[in-house]
Amino acid sequence: MEQYHHHYYSSLYLNLLLLFLSLISLAVATIFYKHKSQYHRHVNLPPGRRGLPYVGETLDFLSTGWKGRPENFVLDRVREFSSNVFKTHIVGKPTAVLSGAEGNKFVFTNENKLFVAWWPDSVNKIFPFTETSSVAEESRRMRRLLPQFMKPYVGVMDDVARRHFASSWEGRDAVEVFPLAKNYTFWVACRLFLSLDDPERIAEFVVPFKDVATGIFGLPLDLPFTAFRRAIRASTYIREEFLTGIIRQRKSELADGKNADVAKTQDILSFMLMATDDNGERMSERDIADKILGLLIGGHDTASSTCSFVVKFLSEFPRIYDRVYEEQMQIARCKAATGEMLNWEDIQKMKYSWNVACEVLRLVPPLQGTFREATTDFVFNGFSIPKGWKLYWSVPSTHKTEKYFPEPEKFDPSRFEGRGPAPYTFVPFGGGPRMCPGKEYARLEILVFMHNLVKRFKFEKLIPDEKIVVNPIAVPANGLPVRLFPHNA
Repeated sequence: MEQYHHHYYSSLYLNLLLLFLSLISLAVATIFYKHKSQYHRHVNLPPGRRGLPYVGETLDFLSTGWKGRPENFVLDRVREFSSNVFKTHIVGKPTAVLSGAEGNKFVFTNENKLFVAWWPDSVNKIFPFTETSSVAEESRRMRRLLPQFMKPYVGVMDDVARRHFASSWEGRDAVEVFPLAKNYTFWVACRLFLSLDDPERIAEFVVPFKDVATGIFGLPLDLPFTAFRRAIRASTYIREEFLTGIIRQRKSELADGKNADVAKTQDILSFMLMATDDNGERMSERDIADKILGLLIGGHDTASSTCSFVVKFLSEFPRIYDRVYEEQMQIARCKAATGEMLNWEDIQKMKYSWNVACEVLRLVPPLQGTFREATTDFVFNGFSIPKGWKLYWSVPSTHKTEKYFPEPEKFDPSRFEGRGPAPYTFVPFGGGPRMCPGKEYARLEILVFMHNLVKRFKFEKLIPDEKIVVNPIAVPANGLPVRLFPHNA
């Protein structure tokens, strides 16, 4: 009997094991079938690879950024497949990648016709949208909104920059540029968007804001103690408590008649509270909080990245530094007698400085690309792109191409003299309906930073071969420490 039971249980365990292995095999087969079927329902798909199931080529996509060469993911495949459109599988989705000036033009001119903006679910968890208006409508609204505040607020930016350099740069032998650039851009944003100028109040905002920024660009693991979970909590706190409190206080001030005469020139918050849509409706408090948070995130790490790399390249090219210095000192000398702040007319004189900044943006664009989702089947260059597929548009795929920029690795601001680059080749701010609405804001912020930097210091890098890391914002791997040489020393 004992032998019988032993044989019975052995058979049972064997059968259960076989059943378990069969289920695993079935699941794996199903995954492969689904993964494969996504690519073979349309016979004329672009060339490319699908990689591993679900993971696809995501690790390759990310690793090129970690190595500081995100453009290689696109350019290597363009060369391999001899096509400026190819298929891949990244962030868990079948994706078509369009590249080159032709691809840029196609994306910019067909926005909201053939495809719409798409973000991974992880981003939507951190930024839950409250309105149903299209991306095109929002971009048009913000492009109308931001320029109204730029001309009169150049002086405000300059005031913030002066105070920033006085408190964080002057009197020091060396500094770490990237963290300080982030402090500068955050201070400017708080001042212009919210009229927030109290250092203690801003400091209250800094920690949760950094949690949001870190979580967006980290692994989307919604588990306790992860950066992603902290980002979700921080986003909720910022929108529902911090920003909502500021919004309600401002609404009360406007209702009482305080600041009424300057409501539309005071800051972006006041404008949002006063603005109405075509039906005469005002934005809700929640919608305003969402938009303010989006503006803060969008203009923070990107501008601070460019400011940092301006320092990097100016330290590497003394002759270019000297030309920037002379241009900025011509402006500074005119201000010396009165102590007057920079104004809009001064910014227009900074032509060479902006050429330098543009060359920085070409070589090290802060953002490497964005995603769309096809809303209908369409054809590009003879290849079918199915409805529901994701599209990835790459910024540096033209910036680093010999065809558009001879000697693409060379730092040469003269590329932007005269007529400048060919259309659809220099695209750090995107284009079409989704062109970055903060383009002019970023230009002013960067130029004001350059003015206040070079009129005070020369500098040299303390880590000559410091790497660039893209994850997904381009940043100096070690924060860009530099030694400072004050001009008045």
